[in-house]
Amino acid sequence: MKNILKRIIILVLAIYAAYTFISQQKLLNAYAKEGQEYKNQIEQATIEQKELNDTLQSLNSIEYIEEIARDKLDMYLPNERVYIDIEK
Repeated sequence: MKNILKRIIILVLAIYAAYTFISQQKLLNAYAKEGQEYKNQIEQATIEQKELNDTLQSLNSIEYIEEIARDKLDMYLPNERVYIDIEK
């Protein structure tokens, strides 16, 4: 009787250990998948940030060129109304 009871306890413990291992493995796989999704999002955001920085730099250089053309060379865009302060 004691021998059968020991085997049942060992079997229950083995089943519990296997169940725990499988559930933890599923959880680890889910976390790995989620981590990969976050990596992909970070890579995409980095690419978008680089594109935005490039666009911003080009806009800043265009604005700078327009500012120099207006202030130093008195150049203006076609059909642009220019108001000059005569008190200056």
